[in-house]
Amino acid sequence: MRRREFFALVGGAAAWPVAVCAQHAMPVIGFLSSRSQAESAHLVGAFREGLLGAGYVENQHVRIEYRWADAQFDRLPRLASDLVGRQVAVIATAGNTVSALAAKAATPTIPIVFVIGDDPIKVGLVDSLRRPSGNATGVTVLFGPLGPKRLEVLHELLPKEAIIGVLMNPSGPGARAATTDLEDAARGIGRRLVVRTASRAEDLEPTFRAFRDDGATGILLIDDPFFGTQRGPIAILAENFRMPLIGSQRDWAVIGALMGYGPDLRDGYRQCGNYAGQILRGTKPADLPVVQAPRIALVINLKTAKALGVIVPPTLLARADEVIE
Repeated sequence: MRRREFFALVGGAAAWPVAVCAQHAMPVIGFLSSRSQAESAHLVGAFREGLLGAGYVENQHVRIEYRWADAQFDRLPRLASDLVGRQVAVIATAGNTVSALAAKAATPTIPIVFVIGDDPIKVGLVDSLRRPSGNATGVTVLFGPLGPKRLEVLHELLPKEAIIGVLMNPSGPGARAATTDLEDAARGIGRRLVVRTASRAEDLEPTFRAFRDDGATGILLIDDPFFGTQRGPIAILAENFRMPLIGSQRDWAVIGALMGYGPDLRDGYRQCGNYAGQILRGTKPADLPVVQAPRIALVINLKTAKALGVIVPPTLLARADEVIE
């Protein structure tokens, strides 16, 4: 072998580990959600938009390891530990507070960016919104506090004597407190509520039958990841039982419920993606204040109203941010 060829070969061999390292240098984001993959495509798309705003494109500059609990909350600790074991650079948590708490319990060091519908101070994720200490920051989209507002909307839609059914998942975080807030609000406006629970898909139809037997003529849904995975079946049941239903976000009206009132989750996921990108660039979670998703929208589906035989008052239509016709 000629001397020049020998050194060329040695030089190439010396470069092999560098090339291998370069292949593995792509940072990895862990994406932990209590929701299902099938009903989260538009939200993952928004997360990627936020990453792009920070200069990252999936599979070009960053790899994402997805973990879905499919509304089985007891799976979250194991899924979070798996991501920690893979030494991801940051964990983005979605599907509400249960995911964030599982990640927080799994690691005190890996940065966490959350999207939740609760007060992050009250649930113990941060101790300050402006400068969160520890390893977590993110976005709050305020589902729970809007429950009484959704009740006001149904109050305006339904006759004064109508009974309103409240559907809750008893195992959902914050569900009991949200129900108490609704009961207090109902007393203030002279409304009667009937509270029913469901935590499995097979519970839903019997629960709607129970609402019908209770005399309920409208349904208010307390936000929960499980209900998110069952949006289609729940909207169909509401139509079959001829019950106007209001959900906690725009997606409910889009899928066929009468109304949705709450934040646009896509805004929260975009911000979460942007924060994850900033952390990859070296920003510490403590330097990223917890932000609130800004847009709260009332969306009314007039096609569903027609199918239900419901006349939406003009005053309520005038308040709507979006009308689906």
